[in-house]
This record gives sequence, structure tokens and C-alpha cells, in this order.
Amino acid sequence: MSTGLILLLLLMGAFGGFAAGMLGIGGGMILVPFITMIFTAQGFAPHAIIHMAVATSLGVIMFTSISSVRAHHQHGAVLWPVAALLAPGILLGAWCGPWIAKQLSSSGQALLFAVFLTISASQILFGKKAAAQPSASAQQDAAHLPARSAMFGTGMLIGVISGLVGAGGGFLSVPFLMRRGVRIQNAVATSAALGFPIALSGTLSNIYYGWQVAGLPPYALGFVYVPALAVMALASVSMAPFGARAAHRLPVQTLKKIFAVMLYCLAAYMLYKALG
Repeated sequence: MSTGLILLLLLMGAFGGFAAGMLGIGGGMILVPFITMIFTAQGFAPHAIIHMAVATSLGVIMFTSISSVRAHHQHGAVLWPVAALLAPGILLGAWCGPWIAKQLSSSGQALLFAVFLTISASQILFGKKAAAQPSASAQQDAAHLPARSAMFGTGMLIGVISGLVGAGGGFLSVPFLMRRGVRIQNAVATSAALGFPIALSGTLSNIYYGWQVAGLPPYALGFVYVPALAVMALASVSMAPFGARAAHRLPVQTLKKIFAVMLYCLAAYMLYKALG
């Protein structure tokens, strides 16, 4: 890779890591469109570009989530009992997501991602603000959650959609937890913890289902492009703790509005890829 490409990937990884730590979203919503642009410019096989962008994004999230959740854990914000209830369904769903994606054409996957970005941006921009709540323990928050079987189903849904679009699941898990009475800080932190099982299962699935695909570039492990993964993961892991600290110190609502506008722009690009 050229020096310019390495620097661009470092910048992308840093921004994705910061967003992952601050918003509990895993960074995939930002990374996938930008990785798609880069892989297109590199002349990768058109039928594999978006599959590879999603797979590489999940690989980055696997490393970012570890760094992000460590910072949130230091604030005592992660609800580990809640994460444990959602994780089994998430592991299964995140494995199935890439298989579903493989059945789609490149245009179909781009269109799906454009819809996903638009919904996510609208949710961030127009979603109901969390009411101020007193401090609550993990046990108190968990008491408002549904039964174990419903948590498994919810986790599976989060995993499938996250595996399809290469995201960390925060766009689903954070609103779900907040609707169940969990404070936003705990919801973001717990979502960050869920990013690892999503990314681990989704990455392994993309390696498996992409293993026999023809036309992939050198150094691709299934659908995962290892050079881009290594560079972006390095920057993402370094910045995720700063994002997690920002979630506790900065005016996150203002930053969310800026982030939502960016997602609309990226949705427009993915729609262009789908229709182009």
C-alpha cells in the first residue's frame, strides 16, 4: 500500500474508533462506506467490494470494542449481566448475517446499507431524548428487561442485522436498552461490550463464506482484507478510549446531530453505488 493510502486508512480508523467509543456504535456505519470508496479506487472486483468492506469493518470492530469497553468498564458503566443475556443470540445472528449478505448482489447490499444508514441517522437526529434518571445499579436496570428467551431473540436480531451491514449493533442495542429503562451511559457502554461478540462471529463467518470466492485480491482472508484491517485497527484501538471519555464529558447530543448529517451523506453515496 502507498503511504497516502496508509495515512487515509489511519485517519478512517481513528475517526471510527472515536465514534465507537463515544456512541457505542462500533464505527461500522462510518467505515463501510469509506472502505467501499477505497476498495473501488483500488480496482477490486466489483462483485466483492461491499462484501469485503463489511467484513473488514467487522474485523476492525473486533479490536475497537476491546479498547472501548475497557474504558467504559473503568467508569463502571457496563451492565455485564445484560450483555451476558444478549450475547448468545448475538453470536448466532452475527454468523448468519454474512451468509444472508452473500446471497445478495453487490447492488442489493449497497441499497440495504443505504437504507440502514438513513434509518440510523434519522434515529440519531429525531429519536426521543433520554430523560434524566438517577444512578442505578446493573441489577436494577436488568430488572426491567424481558425474559431470557426474548433477550436471546433480540440478540439474534441485533446480530443478523449487524452481520449484514458490518456494524457493531449499537444502532439497535442502545435504543432497545434505553426503552427498557437503562440509562444512556449504561446503554452505550453495554452496547460497546456487545460489539466484540458481534464482530468476532461476523468476522469468522465472512472468512468462512468468502474462502472459495474467486477474484479476491492478495492478502484477503476470505472477505477480510488483512492490510486495511491491520492499519485501521491500530488507529481505531488508540482512539476508542478517547471517545468513551467524551461520552461522559462532552455535549453528546450536539455531536450526535453532526454525526447524523454525515450518515445521510454516506447513505447518499451508498445509494449511488446501488444504482450506478
